[in-house]
Amino acid sequence: GILVLHQQHRCSVRSLQATVSSLLRCANNSYRRGLFTDPFYGSPRPPVRRRAHPHVSPDGIPVPLSPPLPPLRRLALTATSAITALADPERGDMVAALGELTGSVPLSSILGAMSSDQVGARILADRPLVGADTAAAAALCGEGTFGRSYHEFLCGHGFDAEDRSPVRFLEDPDLAYVMLRYRQSHDFWHVLTGLPPTVPGEIALKWLELMQMGMPVAALSAVVGPTRLSAAERATIWSVYVPWAVRTGRSAKHLMNVYYEKEFESDLGELRQRMHIEPAPSLMF
Repeated sequence: GILVLHQQHRCSVRSLQATVSSLLRCANNSYRRGLFTDPFYGSPRPPVRRRAHPHVSPDGIPVPLSPPLPPLRRLALTATSAITALADPERGDMVAALGELTGSVPLSSILGAMSSDQVGARILADRPLVGADTAAAAALCGEGTFGRSYHEFLCGHGFDAEDRSPVRFLEDPDLAYVMLRYRQSHDFWHVLTGLPPTVPGEIALKWLELMQMGMPVAALSAVVGPTRLSAAERATIWSVYVPWAVRTGRSAKHLMNVYYEKEFESDLGELRQRMHIEPAPSLMF
């Protein structure tokens, strides 16, 4: 009788387990250092041992974790995600959902920019995924290289290269990959800009992302994030880091058109020069 009951309810049990696991991880990330969770604020995460990208097909195409949503349900989920994210930015699941549900237009623009760029088009063709192999390759790079700097960033903050939210609500495979690449490139951008994964550092980085890519979720982070800071810190964000983000966003190479995995052996300073990236001021760090 127990076996029959288990078979009847195995889908419900799995769903409950997944929900509980997600909530526990969200709570743990929120607790550690009191920072917002991915994709707003990359607070330190414990290493996660798992198979490489179970939410990605063998050919590198992200597989949505939810079936296509009817228009009314999509609208309701968008409203719920927005309200919840504004009220509680530590709800990483709602922030991630909002990013996908509101990101189709800017993601299409990013896809166009990548398709028209030689390196961006190669990334779309290869569909590289950031994971354990990426981190292992970076660890083998020499001192002063972009790869070694990325390795030191991950190790120094206890980050897992694979620990980024999966794509759930984007049915278009190209847009789904662009969103996944956007999320997985986040730590690369920390290394290039010199911004740490602190609340001020993440706010400054989101301003840079907003200037280049126009993602609504980045705008939400840039606006809501400063509410966690003191008046003096907010003044510094607006007077120092927002102007830096505007300058760098205008002058830098499109952040999505860089094949970061193939730049691991490049000198970090030389790569910054080629990308026209001005390291962020370190006044608050």
